[in-house]
Amino acid sequence: MTTTEKISEQRCFEGTQGFYRHASSVCAGPMRFAVYQPPQAAQGKVPVLYWLSGLTCTEENFTIKAGAQRVASELGVMLVMPDTSPRNTGIPGEADDFEVGTAAGFYLDATQAPWSKFYNMYSYVTAELPEVIAANFPADMSRQSIFGHSMGGHGALTIALKNPGRYRSVSAFAPIVAPTRVRWGEKAFTRFLGPDRETWKQYDACELIAQGRRFAGEILVDQGGADQFLNDTLHPEWLAETCKAAGQPLQLHLRPGYDHSYYFISTFVEPHLRHHAAALQA
Repeated sequence: MTTTEKISEQRCFEGTQGFYRHASSVCAGPMRFAVYQPPQAAQGKVPVLYWLSGLTCTEENFTIKAGAQRVASELGVMLVMPDTSPRNTGIPGEADDFEVGTAAGFYLDATQAPWSKFYNMYSYVTAELPEVIAANFPADMSRQSIFGHSMGGHGALTIALKNPGRYRSVSAFAPIVAPTRVRWGEKAFTRFLGPDRETWKQYDACELIAQGRRFAGEILVDQGGADQFLNDTLHPEWLAETCKAAGQPLQLHLRPGYDHSYYFISTFVEPHLRHHAAALQA
């Protein structure tokens, strides 16, 4: 059993908001995560919804800024928010560039040294973290869903597409839908995966869908119309075009005037939570 160290716990909307640490074998060091346990968890196991944050974030950003606990309390859904990367690994310069390295793990398993020893966020999110949650919290692991923002939206989409049947629903805020075609992805993938672009495609939602990967339900995406990264990095139209061609159901909302920030996320987090709860409680 993988044990966790409690950093803090607070009462929140009749449930418990906690922050925890554990020793990760996948990431070869300590990893932090946050969990919101709704009040229903006191009576038995509840469904689990994973949130994957974006560049520069920790397990605290969504937990503190999104305002999700009130609705999660009502719906009886456990929220799990992991950190975005390993930290303090000793890799030279790992924290020098906010676009790759510390707080920028891109939810992949690195194959290039020295990153490959530590930066295995895909395996962490899909394998090790669920084991930790199952062993230490009243979680119904037969009912799991996933969502995220920006880099984390990329992670949520690719993870859901690559693990059919694992997640009952998937959604994203301002996701990087085609990292192999934009600067953020090219920079990180070169560092983590090497120069062979064919190996990059396994972490690109548009490529996965074009190759025949499908999510069984409808993908939900919200995108701010005033997002500063909209036209050079995010390109939600690429996802729309790919899903249409492949017959993948997609609900895409372009929200006029909203940017890339947590003001945007907090405005629309409730419909996402209700979308997931409907699938988790079906």
